Amino acid sequence: MIIYKQFAFDSAHFLPHVPEGHKCREIHGHTYHLTIFLEGELIYPEGWVLDFGDLKMAVRPIIDLLDHHMLNNIPGLENPTAELLAVWIWDKIKPSLPGLIKIELKETQTSGVIYEGI
Repeated sequence: MIIYKQFAFDSAHFLPHVPEGHKCREIHGHTYHLTIFLEGELIYPEGWVLDFGDLKMAVRPIIDLLDHHMLNNIPGLENPTAELLAVWIWDKIKPSLPGLIKIELKETQTSGVIYEGI
C-alpha cells in the first residue's frame, strides 16, 4: 500500500548558473508543495502503514530548515534548482523513512519534479 503526506514551505533562491539576463538568476521566492510517498504493509491492529503523525515528525525538521530561508545559503544547495532540491530533501529524509518510494516537489502550480531516488 502507498500512503502520502503533503507539506508546504516558502523559500527564496536564485540560480547562479543560468545565463545573464535569465529571470531566475535574480533572487525570487516560491511556495513549494512537497508530497512524500511511502510504501509498506498494513500494520495491525492499528490498520495503517505508518502513523501520519510519525511521518510528519520525520519530515518537519527538514521543512523547518527550508521554510522562510534563502536556499542558496544552505550547505549542499548552492544551486537550488527544483531537481537538486528534491535530491537534497530525499537524502535528508530517506534514513528516517525506510518505506520512502518517491517525492513530488512543486515549485509552482504547474512546474515541479518527481524523484524516486537513485
